Amino acid sequence: MLQICALASGSKGNALYVSDGTTSILLDAGFSGKELESRLSVHGINPKSIDAVIVSHEHSDHIKGVGILARRFGLAAIISQKTYSCCSDSLGRIDNLRHFSAGKTFAVGSLNVHPFPTSHDAADPVGFTIESGGVKMGIATDLGVPTAAVAHHLSGCCALVVEANHDIKMLEDGPYPWHLKQRVKSRLGHLSNEACRDLVAGLVHKGLTHVILGHLSETNNRPETALNAVAPALNGHGAKLFAAHQSLCGDMLTICL
Repeated sequence: MLQICALASGSKGNALYVSDGTTSILLDAGFSGKELESRLSVHGINPKSIDAVIVSHEHSDHIKGVGILARRFGLAAIISQKTYSCCSDSLGRIDNLRHFSAGKTFAVGSLNVHPFPTSHDAADPVGFTIESGGVKMGIATDLGVPTAAVAHHLSGCCALVVEANHDIKMLEDGPYPWHLKQRVKSRLGHLSNEACRDLVAGLVHKGLTHVILGHLSETNNRPETALNAVAPALNGHGAKLFAAHQSLCGDMLTICL
């Protein structure tokens, strides 16, 4: 069994809570310590019960609260060496610091975490799969293109957290300057609703029970737009589809075999 909750997802801050009842982690912590504590309290989670925060890449909406949480609650911070080299000053002192390498599985208590490379404009961006007791989930946000390698790593997951950043037409017609539109659409940018749909369609299998759409743009997307775009990928499959929000803490979902 795994419990997962998108505490927040978007360009203003990202954090995902994952627990198997024995070990609890955060994937990214991209907003203030106070706000993180507030969102955890929605589900009665004491930050002291969290074992580690794992960092996907160095952008501020993923690391803002990492150092604060690590110092305040004695959490381990787990981050790749290349990413840490880019943001060590922002993180500040961290007493319990661990490094991982993309492609090499590591354990945090009873959770097995596998980081894999993604295509994004960061030093060493990764997605993750997390497994405990035969239940596997996958996380891939902040990626410009869903490579075959990404699809391979996400295959066989019971739950997916995947990026549906923008509606293509909303982005093209929207207020972003041209250079930013090009960045978002590039292979090092962010995944569109349509690209997310195609990725999910290739990952559907009997054991898939939950799909969470993450990192929705507040300017170039809407939750209902993303959900409507990706829903056809499930094509009558029984998996439940959710959209994570920037301003609201998500539901606590229980993932079982």
